Amino acid sequence: MVNLEDAIVARLETHGETFEILLDPIVMNYIKQGKEVNLLDYMAVEDVFNNASKGTRPAEEKVKEAFGTTEISEVAAKIIAKGEVQVTAEQRKEMQEVKRRQIIAYISANAINPQTKLPHPPTRIELALEEAKFRVDPFKSVDKQVEEAMHLLRPIIPIRFEKSKVAVKLRGEDYPKCYSDLSEFGLVEREEWQNDGSWIGLMEIPAGLFNDLKARLNSRTKGRAEVKLIT
Repeated sequence: MVNLEDAIVARLETHGETFEILLDPIVMNYIKQGKEVNLLDYMAVEDVFNNASKGTRPAEEKVKEAFGTTEISEVAAKIIAKGEVQVTAEQRKEMQEVKRRQIIAYISANAINPQTKLPHPPTRIELALEEAKFRVDPFKSVDKQVEEAMHLLRPIIPIRFEKSKVAVKLRGEDYPKCYSDLSEFGLVEREEWQNDGSWIGLMEIPAGLFNDLKARLNSRTKGRAEVKLIT
């Protein structure tokens, strides 16, 4: 359990009240990484406050009204999920970097240059976001920030989200090796088995992933996969 002096504050204002909890800063790293944690192990005090610095606490009925429970771990989880969390400068920087990489990777995978029909390399997107002075919010969802990033990118580089239709042909013995890859990259809209035992599928994938899909399947099949861009 963290010392009070080293704890950070998570705060949520709701139902006309302010609710605060005191946390070990390290728990935000675990939450950021998607790890399951027992929040009680990372609370400086197993209690909810109106004002943690003054030690004032809300009435139990107010906690029940706001969160539907008085169970401390459940209340803490909701405060972290919906409220604001004070983090150290180092943690914020690390969280911003992780979220920035996720945003760039998503745009690179799902968007293309409509002039060339090819995806923008991640480095090009990164430089354009820097030029646009895009600021990453470590607590806002990737989906929401992708929308904001695309709005800033369009005046700087030709870019749009687009799906591609792709035809894939695999030998029968190669299909089991590639099944999980096909599911990972997109949606198989139609498929059929040929008389010679080969598999043919028509897929819809994010346009920016065509080259990655082609490379992955040929790596799995030692160059035997046939991958063709339809539209």
